Amino acid sequence: MDRDAIAVIEIDGAGRLHVVPSSRKFPFVYREAMEVQWDTSRCSLHSPAPRDWSYARWFQQVLAAAREQGCELYPAESTRWLNVGSGTKAELLQVVAKEA
Repeated sequence: MDRDAIAVIEIDGAGRLHVVPSSRKFPFVYREAMEVQWDTSRCSLHSPAPRDWSYARWFQQVLAAAREQGCELYPAESTRWLNVGSGTKAELLQVVAKEA
């Protein structure tokens, strides 16, 4: 399985969680039927705005969808966090720690 660092994690103005891989692209992620989409203009995997699930649960879903596409995504020291509060960031990092 390929690995790719996450370049950016962002919550946009509509409340969607975007995960921008450093180099991989996932135009066919919709085939996984996991409600994770590929935004070609941002080069990001994104969730819908949370309804019942937390951002942490959506982050887990985005990572799982990428794995289904043959790539393990992981945050790196260089990952930029945009519009993500410190509490939410801590929750997202806990997701990664649990999966390791």
